[in-house]
Amino acid sequence: MNLPNKLTVLRIVLVPVFVFVILSNCFGEYSKWAALAIFIIASLTDLLDGKIARKYGLITNFGKFMDPLADKMLVCSALICMVELQKIYSWMVIVIVARDFVISGFRLVAAEQGKVIAANYWGKFKTASQMVMICLLIADIEWGFFPVLTEAFKWIALVLTVISLVVYLADNKDVMKEE
Repeated sequence: MNLPNKLTVLRIVLVPVFVFVILSNCFGEYSKWAALAIFIIASLTDLLDGKIARKYGLITNFGKFMDPLADKMLVCSALICMVELQKIYSWMVIVIVARDFVISGFRLVAAEQGKVIAANYWGKFKTASQMVMICLLIADIEWGFFPVLTEAFKWIALVLTVISLVVYLADNKDVMKEE
């Protein structure tokens, strides 16, 4: 169990902690800030585990499998909590989650054909916009330009989600061709 894999496991462990803190209001008026801190820490483990694994040659099958799963667990859990708290429309979350299912299925088909499909920049932009959007939704700051910024990031994340899906499918359309 190397450091990148430990960071991935930490991210998985933080998911139910985040969900409990954000939904239970266990810290009263400070619950959203505690949840935001947990989400940011979990998000940073995503950034760090990949960088460390590539830099030091610590890429493992466990990491290849669990890292994207941990990412999906974190983002999907946070988005579902935001629906529960009525901070985002459920249809937006459905689009975001459906994209992840489509890409996961697509990668499985590609892997079956012996192809590895790397993430592209659109996917990275999508992930970054979703993380910012989730942080803004958790913080739920009601003054100044924050409500407009939060609403804008909902749409930015949604548009980048759709664009990343279309680009991903177009760039790899040969995966679905019957041989």
